[in-house]
Amino acid sequence: MHSAVSDGVSLSINDVGKTTVLVDGKWTADWQPVQAKDAKGGFVRQTSGFRNWITPDGSAGSTGVGGFAAEAGRYHLYVALICPWASRTLIARKLKKLDDLISVSVVEPALTKEGWRFGTYPGANEDAVNGARYIHELYTRVDPHITGRATVPVLWDKETGTIVNNESADILRMFNSGFGALADESVDLYPERLRAEIDALNDRIYTRLNNGVYRAGFATTQEAYEEAFQDVFGMLDELEGLLEGRAFLVGERLTEADIRLFVTLVRFDAAYHGLFKCNLRRIADYANLSLFLRRMLSTPGIAETVSIDHIKRGYYSIESLNPTKIVPVGPALEFADLLVSTAPAAI
Repeated sequence: MHSAVSDGVSLSINDVGKTTVLVDGKWTADWQPVQAKDAKGGFVRQTSGFRNWITPDGSAGSTGVGGFAAEAGRYHLYVALICPWASRTLIARKLKKLDDLISVSVVEPALTKEGWRFGTYPGANEDAVNGARYIHELYTRVDPHITGRATVPVLWDKETGTIVNNESADILRMFNSGFGALADESVDLYPERLRAEIDALNDRIYTRLNNGVYRAGFATTQEAYEEAFQDVFGMLDELEGLLEGRAFLVGERLTEADIRLFVTLVRFDAAYHGLFKCNLRRIADYANLSLFLRRMLSTPGIAETVSIDHIKRGYYSIESLNPTKIVPVGPALEFADLLVSTAPAAI
């Protein structure tokens, strides 16, 4: 494991130089989806490196350093609508009514040779804050000698001109509690009495399903693929049972666990079932998971964060999985009636 360090912030990368595209601040190779491989040929995800927190008084959060106080208009969120991790943060921003406090830039859906790009594709926009062409330019702006991969989401501090955090799990919780009375305090996505249950469920869902679909899609051996495949459908079967007679996963109220599950489910039939070879069953074949999807999409604000067009165009632009880059016309989605036209103004 190597690190690039700047002003007390480290960007950790896995020991795979050939897939590390920023080396000493220079873009060195075409973008590739596989960040690292384990001994079985399984997909290994990069560790996020910017871990500061916004807090009501500017004190340090659970990681990082202090100085990032909650203020209206100070922070900017960079996202890709194809990305489930970025979508977590968009949903939390909506549910906590932070729309007017935190501005957003949306990259184009297709992955380019230099990764995420800003542009004029419908539902995307230019970077009005930093004038960047690619997401990786934000990382080198913070550290001209950085080594690693340029990922989304990115939470940016306009006041100091730096990245606050690029870990979606942190940003989701930060939006829940870090803005204090500036946010909608009637909504609590991580209630104290449910935290142990939420954490335990998050861990299992992440490993087996959220990241499990990527482990299946980007596996480089049959063994790694089949192991991930079994995890994915074992978890889906378990969740189908858990949701029998229940509206939400924990405590009969919408929590961050539901958000983390939703962002994978809403992409599953459109992308993971086909492109990632997770084709044993569709989410449409699960009665309770389908009801859960509709319930989440019916929650005010959530449907506005979903663009099936971006999701399909983004995933099917991954050349290593789809060399022709042909985007399928289907599938017909059972929840399509709940979706809205997604544009920067709506987000």
